[in-house]
Amino acid sequence: MALAPILIFAAGIAGVLLLLFAAFSGPSTAKAQTRRLAEIRDRHNKSGAGAVEAQMRRIIAQRETRLDLAFSRFIPNPAQLQKRLDMTGKAWTVGKYALTSLAIACVVALLILTRGAPILLAIFVGLVVGLGVPHMLVGMQINKRVAAFNAKFPDAIELLVRGLRSGLPISETLGVVASEVPGPVGIEFRSVSDKMKIGRTMDAALQETADRLGTPEFQFFTITLQIQRETGGNLAETLANLADVLRKRAQMKLKIKAMSSESKASAYIIGALPFIVFALICYINYDYMGKFFVDERLMIAGGGGLIWMSIGAFIMRQMINFEI
Repeated sequence: MALAPILIFAAGIAGVLLLLFAAFSGPSTAKAQTRRLAEIRDRHNKSGAGAVEAQMRRIIAQRETRLDLAFSRFIPNPAQLQKRLDMTGKAWTVGKYALTSLAIACVVALLILTRGAPILLAIFVGLVVGLGVPHMLVGMQINKRVAAFNAKFPDAIELLVRGLRSGLPISETLGVVASEVPGPVGIEFRSVSDKMKIGRTMDAALQETADRLGTPEFQFFTITLQIQRETGGNLAETLANLADVLRKRAQMKLKIKAMSSESKASAYIIGALPFIVFALICYINYDYMGKFFVDERLMIAGGGGLIWMSIGAFIMRQMINFEI
């Protein structure tokens, strides 16, 4: 069997997967929003928290295990991957993540080889599944935790407002939120409170938590406290307005989600159905569908169909992409 058609088909599938990832990875406005928040934060943060944060990163780096160090040599950006794992709230490390991906890839490749598939195809599918499945699971865990955090965060801000209006300082009200609010909100505020107890400034502790969470809502809260600390004013009233804005923002997100749910379901069903049918027929009668990996004409036709499906999915994704 010729090697060139298989490589061409594999390259086509890789391009299609990249298009699908770009289509369904999330709204493209996130980077612009993060950049705007970073610009505002840099203008109002002159406390030297960057040097302290760099020192903390060096301390954390010294705690890495041999497994983490071994896999970090082969990962393009291990620091970014570790930051993404920290956003899940779990004790996951780069080493465990890479080992899990490698195990999934090997198992999938062996299962495909037992069905009589070409070895290059088995390796390619194994790598795609091994890299894609853990990435999707981590993303789902991050989205779940962020959703749970945003659901309780306005209540935490209102608790801060009540504490400030009763005369408590902001440092003590953060501790009250940490002990009273359950879930990720209490965990993150407890982390901020603990860092302040060991000598970290409030701005540095809040900014470190905001970077780990990666949610605009907490960035708004952090920037509000930084601006109020420099300019003064009624902090309780400012936080009350922020809580109201966050609630309206969450309501708008739910409305947009409800209005676009039909389009999303149609895109998922239409996009997944051909792959599901193809996989089932391959499992039942591989000799019938195996011609797609041998006949160059079928490979070109299949690659063209995948490209057009990816373009359609990308267009549907952009049609339901709204900036809030």
